[in-house]
Amino acid sequence: MTRSAVLVFACSIATANAGCGSGSSSSGAAGTSGAAGTSGAAGTSGAAGTSGAAGTSGAAGTSAGAGGRGGTTGAAGSSGTTGAGGASALPEGNNGIASRHPGDVGIAGDADVIFADDFEGYTRGADLNNRWDAVYQNQYVDITTDTANVYRGSKALQFTLPQQTAELSDATDKKVSPEQDVLFLRYYSKFQPPYDVVGSSHNGSSISAHYFTSDGQATPGVPADGTNKFLANLENWRGEAATPSPGDLNIYLYHPEQRSQYGDHFFPNGDVSPNTSIKFTYGPGFVSRPNIIQELGRWYCYEYMLKANTPGQRDGRIAVWLDGVLVADFPGLRLRDVATLKIDRFGLSFHIGSNPNGQARKWYDNVVAAKSYIGPVAP
Repeated sequence: MTRSAVLVFACSIATANAGCGSGSSSSGAAGTSGAAGTSGAAGTSGAAGTSGAAGTSGAAGTSAGAGGRGGTTGAAGSSGTTGAGGASALPEGNNGIASRHPGDVGIAGDADVIFADDFEGYTRGADLNNRWDAVYQNQYVDITTDTANVYRGSKALQFTLPQQTAELSDATDKKVSPEQDVLFLRYYSKFQPPYDVVGSSHNGSSISAHYFTSDGQATPGVPADGTNKFLANLENWRGEAATPSPGDLNIYLYHPEQRSQYGDHFFPNGDVSPNTSIKFTYGPGFVSRPNIIQELGRWYCYEYMLKANTPGQRDGRIAVWLDGVLVADFPGLRLRDVATLKIDRFGLSFHIGSNPNGQARKWYDNVVAAKSYIGPVAP
């Protein structure tokens, strides 16, 4: 993959035996599938900006050292100006829902919040079934009280992947009802070093529309056609061992214009894989940003927005924030051709196609799903 820059900056889920599959490309990373969820009742989402890219975000500061605990990665800067072609600016920094709830106290009761979980109410991983709609590989899903691996409070979610060559997915999913046209998902997460995984790996989160069938089966390898589904995972891709771990931050996307049987990888600089030599048409509001590889062993605040397009128009949009800084913005997307196809699921996942180089582990904390920008946990 051609990179404009690499910054050291800090299957979605499928059932264990669903199989995520993989493709290949001489010019970019190959995709593997993710998962999503069953439908909920239809509903109208909160507003999100119109299509197009936001203005340039504030510069990111120096990241904390390995094992560093939270904190903001540099100044978020201003919200940016309106981008080319009249694209609306997106908020950044501590200017969202979290700013109204210091320490995230009471954030679950905010009118714009759909779901919030700080994992303080659980004793073991299986207890997640009390609030989440699906938990995969319960034997590898746990609640940790190790203070070194908890972002806030006394507990965090822990996913473990044993050393093995077989495919495996740890995950937890939440259905969205009523279904939404726009969703923001924010969480804190940290990779355990060395995380030496190359190739198929869905190691972040997912937002999706009807990626699961009515009987709860994931649909990897079935392309999106505008009427059946869409899926966007925020994750890292490491296609070769020479790439620093955990790999390039990207959006893994099932959409009607996908380039293969599996999803495409959208990178902040605008490259789309497979076939990165073929430029994707985002429209005049797109702003190319440097590609990012985060640090291992460090907490980051991840947030992304998925805004489904108006059928017949290319006004869909996916944006990504890292520690409150806008680091990727993909406007001009066509995600659906029918208005009834809405977001019905989100989740956290830790998937591998193969993990021969040693045990891998990842932690999550302070998860919030909402109808508008959330931002980092406020002091």
